[in-house]
Parts: sequence; structure tokens; C-alpha cells
Amino acid sequence: MPAKKLILWDIDGTLIVSGRAGIFALTQAFKNLHGREPDLGRIEVSGRTDKWIAGQVLEQQGLAASPENIHDYLEAYLQVLPGEIQAREGRVLPGIITLLDTLQARTDIAQGLLTGNLQRGARIKLGHYKVWHYFEFGAFGDDSPWRNELGPHAQRRAREQHAVNFEPANTFVIGDTPHDIECGKAIGAKTIGVATGRFSVAELQACQPTAVFADFSDPAAFLELIDAG
Repeated sequence: MPAKKLILWDIDGTLIVSGRAGIFALTQAFKNLHGREPDLGRIEVSGRTDKWIAGQVLEQQGLAASPENIHDYLEAYLQVLPGEIQAREGRVLPGIITLLDTLQARTDIAQGLLTGNLQRGARIKLGHYKVWHYFEFGAFGDDSPWRNELGPHAQRRAREQHAVNFEPANTFVIGDTPHDIECGKAIGAKTIGVATGRFSVAELQACQPTAVFADFSDPAAFLELIDAG
């Protein structure tokens, strides 16, 4: 019997685009707390965790990136995120629903999230786009501010959920940024880049992932790669 495989998905730029609702929410939340707008355009947010971004914003604005300040900022963010999601134009990216349906139906596949979003933020975003129900477990920005530390949390939760010790050779991390690829490599997983975010196919290929797709509009090509691995 073939070994069971673990598929770990990034969210923003991989499963969905939200019209930068998260960025608008971070900006508004800071303004609600401190009465001024931060400049998130000067912070590298793609592929980072919400905790890391929050710390960077606080330091940019001359405030201590203390656990208490980060907590208060992110709580304010979670309060305004649902409204920003409603207000922005977004969508589920090409081929994603077909892939999630197909993978969910397979007994040899487990799929979860590996994202820098806070768990509550991930639920708000994916719930809005009606794809949250595909994921029983994951690793989130709550687990660590450092993206490369998230993989072991996802592995542990997958093991607890499925009573399977997923080998790195049977684990696939999928994302749209160099940080997603680096995060997958940190646990020895196979890595799949997809150029539906800020980074081009060439930029993602430069990170030497297992494979890169322009998008997932041809789900069969993705599934062929998973089954070959």
C-alpha cells in the first residue's frame, strides 16, 4: 500500500486573493489603536507571519514590539478583518476548488494549512470564500513569528489527526513566495511554487523548489506531480 501523503497549503496568493484585505485591516487596526496610519508598503509582508509583521509595524512606528503590544495589535486586526474581507474584491484562485475536492476525496492524502495567518484570521478569510471546511489542521502565525518554525507544528498536528508519521519525502508544501519554499525545505518537504501572488515563475524557480506552476488552472498536472512523488 503506498504511503499516505501530506499536502500543506499556504493561503494568500495560493488558495485565494482577498484584495489585500489583510493589509487594509492591519493599517486600520493600527489607526484605531494609535491614531495614525503605518506605512506597510515599506515592510516585506509576502510569506511572513502576522506576528512578525505586527512587530515590524510597531517598531517602524517607534513602539516596542513587546508580546503585549503585538497581542493588542493583532486582536484589533482580527476585529476589523471581517469587514475588510467583505469590502474588498477577491476570489478563490484558478483550479483550487477542483484540487481541494479531489484531494479531500482521496484516502491516501491528508491536507492542511501552513500559513503565516493567525488561525482566527485564516478562518475569517477562508470561511468568507467557503474553503475553510477542507482543512482539519494546520500551522499558523500563532505558533511562531518565524515562518521556518511552522512546519514542525503542521507535521505534529497531521500526525495527531491521522495517526500517520508523514515522511518528508511524502510531504508537499505549496505556496506563492520564496518564504513558503524555504519553509518547506526547512522540514525536508517537497516544495511547489505557484506564481499567483507577487512572484513570477522565474523568481520562484530561482529558489529551486521541486516544481513551479504559473497557476493551478490545470489540476491534472498538479495531481500528476503529487502522484509521481
